Amino acid sequence: MAETESKVMAQNKKARHDYFIEETYEAGIVLTGTEIKSIRAGRMNLKDSFARIKNGEAYLHNAHISEYEQGNRYNHEPTRARKLLLHKKQIDKLIGETQQQGYSVVPLKVYIKNGFAKVLIGLAKGKKNYDKRETLKQKDAKREMDRAIRERMKG
Repeated sequence: MAETESKVMAQNKKARHDYFIEETYEAGIVLTGTEIKSIRAGRMNLKDSFARIKNGEAYLHNAHISEYEQGNRYNHEPTRARKLLLHKKQIDKLIGETQQQGYSVVPLKVYIKNGFAKVLIGLAKGKKNYDKRETLKQKDAKREMDRAIRERMKG
């Protein structure tokens, strides 16, 4: 079996800070020629982007893909809505989950897998401010423990 090669092109670091990610799905993304060239050049930003399901199809909104320098008049709109390719069962499940209060679909990262651009989307539930502070406290405590262990190993 061929080894799957994937290279992360963009990440939404704020998503894991602002949301509890409950499930993740890998989705294909419909792109134009200049968009895939910009993504391969690493010129994509997922900040403030979200996915929405409309008429039984999933779309990625507000994902910024910079215009391709050599694209001239064939260039794309940087923040247009892009269709996500998911199985019907996955879309139906996402529709059911997002109807519940507090759930939304957020893109976590975009990567190239076997020559195709893929988006990892997550079913997310919003965190409250105290949850965010708690997460930061846990992260700091883990960092302190790791530091103490490293110091002990050296000494």
